[in-house]
Amino acid sequence: MLGTRATEDAVSRRPSSVLIGVLALQGGFEAHERMLRKLKPTPPRTREVRVPGDLDGLDGLVIPGGESTTMTLGVQREGLADPLRELSAAGVPVLGSCAGLIMLDREHLGLMDIRADRNAFGRQIRSFETDVELQGLQGGPMRGIFIRAPWIAEHGPAVEILAEVEGHPVAARQGSMLAVSFHTELGDDDRLHRWFLHLVGERRAAGGVPEPR
Repeated sequence: MLGTRATEDAVSRRPSSVLIGVLALQGGFEAHERMLRKLKPTPPRTREVRVPGDLDGLDGLVIPGGESTTMTLGVQREGLADPLRELSAAGVPVLGSCAGLIMLDREHLGLMDIRADRNAFGRQIRSFETDVELQGLQGGPMRGIFIRAPWIAEHGPAVEILAEVEGHPVAARQGSMLAVSFHTELGDDDRLHRWFLHLVGERRAAGGVPEPR
């Protein structure tokens, strides 16, 4: 799935024009920004998203880990729910990690046909790291950092489960959306973010570039 020449060219042709938003109402958004800015050969620009106008012109969006209840209240307060749904409906790729996975589920933004169980692996004291074999991701397993992590309790037929830990789904894809229960932005492995940028490149190559506003 990663590394096709056509997609790399699509991403790198005008590197300064690729703009990735990171929801910045609460949680670990800065770690995702740092990871995105280190991507090679051509890192995207990033923008912190706090109000609906920050979604204008985005090529992709990251919803970080954090506290899903606080994040939900922030989305409601800023009137972001419907604009986020419209962004996803337009085919803009979205990556959700940990609380971001919860935000994508049926009971929150409803962008993915999944239902997440919060704190499913246990609370902070039960945090752990383990190797996760992500289907379709080249280069072997990646290190997953699980902090008060959810898992996917239910999913619909359009959802592809990409990885499991202890028999529970922890990574999934639906169309141009990726969701993982764990954190990779806290380590050195950038393959998940490169995969996300690959999805952005596919959309741009297909002509789905948002018009500037």
